[in-house]
Amino acid sequence: MYWFILFIAGLFEIAWAVGLKYSDGFSKLWPSVFTAASMIISVSLLALVVKHLPVGTAYAIWTGIGAVGTAILGIILFNESKEFIRIFFIFLIVVGIVGLKLFTTEPV
Repeated sequence: MYWFILFIAGLFEIAWAVGLKYSDGFSKLWPSVFTAASMIISVSLLALVVKHLPVGTAYAIWTGIGAVGTAILGIILFNESKEFIRIFFIFLIVVGIVGLKLFTTEPV
């Protein structure tokens, strides 16, 4: 259950990171409200999760989900670089996320 909540927290991290672009430096009201709300939800869910999962693992996975999702949406929404080497390194982050999940034991 906490792994699922961590995943949702990561999705909200993606939302606020992309929202920063749309808020134009917090100069547009509704994109700024969306971005701020996403930040609060993301960090609140992370705070809940670290009560039950190792903080280092949870934080690394949270930021990894955010980094990968934001990079992919940057390619799709903002026409950012699609070079092979960039995609390769995004893939390495995914491998790290999966590795952390597979080799983390939850505290008793």
